[in-house]
Amino acid sequence: MELTPARLDATIDALRAVLALTQPADACLRAFFRAQPGLGQRDRGVVAELVFACLRHLRLLEQVCEGRQPRRLALAAAVLAQGCSVRQLDPVLRKDEGQWLAALRARDLRGLPPAVQLSLPDWLWERLCAQSGEAEATELGRALLASAPLDLRVNAMRAGRDEVLQRLRAEGMAARPTPFAPLGIRLADKPALQKHPLFLDGSIEVQDEASQLLALVVGARRREMVVDFCAGAGGKTLALGAMMRSEGRLYAFDTSDKRLANLAPRLKRSGLSNVHPQLIDSEHDRRIARLERKIDRVLVDAPCTGLGTLRRNPDLKWRQTPGSVAQLQAKQRSILAAAARLVKPGGVLVYATCSLLREENEEIVDQFLAQAPQFRTGDASAALRPLGLELDSAPYYRVLPHRHRMDGFFAALLERAAAS
Repeated sequence: MELTPARLDATIDALRAVLALTQPADACLRAFFRAQPGLGQRDRGVVAELVFACLRHLRLLEQVCEGRQPRRLALAAAVLAQGCSVRQLDPVLRKDEGQWLAALRARDLRGLPPAVQLSLPDWLWERLCAQSGEAEATELGRALLASAPLDLRVNAMRAGRDEVLQRLRAEGMAARPTPFAPLGIRLADKPALQKHPLFLDGSIEVQDEASQLLALVVGARRREMVVDFCAGAGGKTLALGAMMRSEGRLYAFDTSDKRLANLAPRLKRSGLSNVHPQLIDSEHDRRIARLERKIDRVLVDAPCTGLGTLRRNPDLKWRQTPGSVAQLQAKQRSILAAAARLVKPGGVLVYATCSLLREENEEIVDQFLAQAPQFRTGDASAALRPLGLELDSAPYYRVLPHRHRMDGFFAALLERAAAS
């Protein structure tokens, strides 16, 4: 990484906006870059990586910088998180900053509390330790400090994975198959793909491997009736539609008109004709009632803390609180109960989150099953074993960054009795 004075100044200005933590960091950065048309693509890449390094390591950086001064945070992140030498940074340093950074680089930080070393809020560190023990929580915390890879899903309606791999490699990209997802491709770098022909013609979509595997847990088939109850911008919707080979009927519900609007161009590129986006006012929208007990498979990718995605969304650990977890739990319970009414006898309900917390995962499922005796827990990982993915979380689907090198994801497969 080459940190020029202009790039450092841009990083400092971006940090001032992002560290307000009033909106998602990626959205804040997009707005910042729109207001800085003079920044080139490479400049933006350097700035974004350094800003996200600051967010990942924010608690540790605040400790060693004795505050939240953006300039100091950026320089300390370049040294401690990105491995830059003081000599590399010399062109951008002011008087005495080189000496300060050299002392910082030589400092033994192992005496700091684990939550500080891992840049986790105390409440989250304590819950992760309570769930899996300090050793496992430490491994997870270290993995969450890394940057996530860029994974793509090949749209089988448009192309084959081998064909796409050959084309990307011919263009000089370091691309390889994802370890488990049969249509996944992992890129070593993070090129801008929005204008790439394969993206524009719908052959590829950006989607983490964990999310791709979730679609296999749902197991949508041709000619079925399927509902993506919390569709968002539609990444999983598109994966399910391709699994159905554009046959049957796939409803994409969401309460956000903006999110569904973002789905529209992706849906057009995909070539799918079986997807029906539907704006609803809440999980209790009366328009949902017409589908009651008619749906073969329902996916509830519930609103959650998103803590399994901290490698790509590190600001979430500073924006979530125990209070927000409690609010989300209430929402998750309500959405799951509403979605369950759509499942026909013999059908399947999949509850999923990208959270690391039992409160949003197993506890929600346990509470639901206690009130819905017509449902029982199925084996969510059965469809993944032929891919070589052996999980120790049966009957649930649970993947973690430090074990599986993908986002943290949880899913429960709930089967409705045929006679219910």
